[in-house]
Amino acid sequence: MSLFSSAVPDTEKRRALRAGLSSGTLQRWPGAFSPLVSKLIAEVGFEGVYVSGAVLSADLGLPDIGLTTLTEVAARGGAMARATDLPALIDADTGFGEPMSAARTVATLEDAGLAGCHLEDQVNPKRCGHLDGKDVVPVDDMLTRLAAAVSARRDPEFVICARTDARAIEGLDAAIDRAKAYADAGADLIFTEALRDLGEFERFRKAVDVPLLANMTEFGKSELLTADQLRDVGYNAVIYPVTTLRIAMGAVERGLREIDSTGTQSGLLDGMQHRSRLYELLHYADYNDFDSDLFTFTTTLEGVRR
Repeated sequence: MSLFSSAVPDTEKRRALRAGLSSGTLQRWPGAFSPLVSKLIAEVGFEGVYVSGAVLSADLGLPDIGLTTLTEVAARGGAMARATDLPALIDADTGFGEPMSAARTVATLEDAGLAGCHLEDQVNPKRCGHLDGKDVVPVDDMLTRLAAAVSARRDPEFVICARTDARAIEGLDAAIDRAKAYADAGADLIFTEALRDLGEFERFRKAVDVPLLANMTEFGKSELLTADQLRDVGYNAVIYPVTTLRIAMGAVERGLREIDSTGTQSGLLDGMQHRSRLYELLHYADYNDFDSDLFTFTTTLEGVRR
């Protein structure tokens, strides 16, 4: 990792993502809500970073109903991608508009340094995948959306994932049929939202012969399965999209309420990340070394100041 950005070129990150999907090792991608969280995900030893649309919208104080823009998503996602040497997969919702918009989305996310994105088959405006009341577009509409996205890909290593929300609307068999059609249209990875339990994940795996991504989000429609369970049934990747945000916001709320009630944060210190740990994560010492190495020159020119 360099001081100011990732030391790994974008194409190499994309190759690493593809290699991980075919490695036989479950790829674990916790969701990040800031570049600092991305750094911690990398330090702990996960295989990649996930950037959730729900997290980005929540961090902007908005519900996850398609209100964020491509510009916002690319900027925030790019900052999280550049913060580590890991590949980052980002949620691109429905492509932010019509098929031509989906094509532009792929080009923009490539430029931002993401390793891949997923596009879903919901109608516009979309809804959180674990809420009721969502709807999906006809299969042919999603195939057009995917075709546009695939055609816009300039780096062949950039991963395009197709997400289907059909399980909760049309049933499991329809979701499987959609996944097969999406793979035939060029999707490198399939993400099926809101599968109920291990049996459904296993049935989906047996029916679809492409890499599969599982979503282990809390408080939703899916049973929370372990990494070992997902690995054993043959899944290739798992995301924990909102977990870090929920952990952080829970701690923030408890802390603020304690300050409000007691008038001090002194009782919260043991649960805080220490200043020294933050500086370690940010590599303060390396920045100091860089600054010292760069600005050690002297000059004899009169009137020139350091």
